Amino acid sequence: MTLRIGDLSGVVPEALSFAFDVVTQDTPAEGAELILERVPALCYCSTCQRTFEPAIPILDCPTCSCPSGDIRQGREIDLTSVEIS
Repeated sequence: MTLRIGDLSGVVPEALSFAFDVVTQDTPAEGAELILERVPALCYCSTCQRTFEPAIPILDCPTCSCPSGDIRQGREIDLTSVEIS
C-alpha cells in the first residue's frame, strides 16, 4: 500500500507507520507493507510570482519575505496504490 503524505497534512509519518503495524495485527493485512511518499509543501508568492518551498511552519517567501496563504501542494493524503497478492 502506498500513500502520498503532504508536509502540511498534519500526519506524522513515523506515527502512521507504527499505527498501521498495530491495527493490522491479527488481521488479513498483518505483515502488509506501507510505503509513505513525502510530498513537500509548495506555496506561491503573488508579489514575486513564483512558487517556493517554505520553511515550515513559516510560509514566508524566501525572496521578498511576504507571507503566502496560497498553498499549492503539501496538504494531501493520497492512497496511490494497493497491491493484493
